[in-house]
Amino acid sequence: MSVLPKNEIRRLVAGKPPLVEGYLDLERQLQPNGFDLTLRDIALFQNAGQMGAENAGRRLPDLAPLVFGTDGFIELVPGSYLITYNEIVHLPVNVMALGRPRSSLLRCGVNIGTAVWDAGYSGRSQSLMVVYNERGFRVQKNTRMMQLVFFTLTSDTDGYSGKYQGENIR
Repeated sequence: MSVLPKNEIRRLVAGKPPLVEGYLDLERQLQPNGFDLTLRDIALFQNAGQMGAENAGRRLPDLAPLVFGTDGFIELVPGSYLITYNEIVHLPVNVMALGRPRSSLLRCGVNIGTAVWDAGYSGRSQSLMVVYNERGFRVQKNTRMMQLVFFTLTSDTDGYSGKYQGENIR
């Protein structure tokens, strides 16, 4: 397994389907070892979620979308939020990805929790954003939030076929 470098990410972004589509500024978002995903939406959890031993026991919490101000910013109090990215990712069956928050975000007292982007996944992903800073956090729509790092696998897989395949594309 190896990390895809910038030139290989650029080549795959130009492919069919593109590795990443819906980006705002390719040159700004393309990094030496990954691709920055940008903020589309923020939502507040409205109730408890549930995870069971089987998928049938999974219940996602209701969400309340938050509205950006006329200046494009939103002020967040400490707490947990679900964020949605602008970009749609299309992973080939020999590439998986991991997401890491941008270091400036961490320096603001904010973290992003992510899951694995399995090989074969296609969709507009969401992540958990937690504002730890007791004074809150102010963020603008379309801000680069997280770097997605792509890894080539030693062989092809069957590809992801779970509940979130094709999520948030419509």
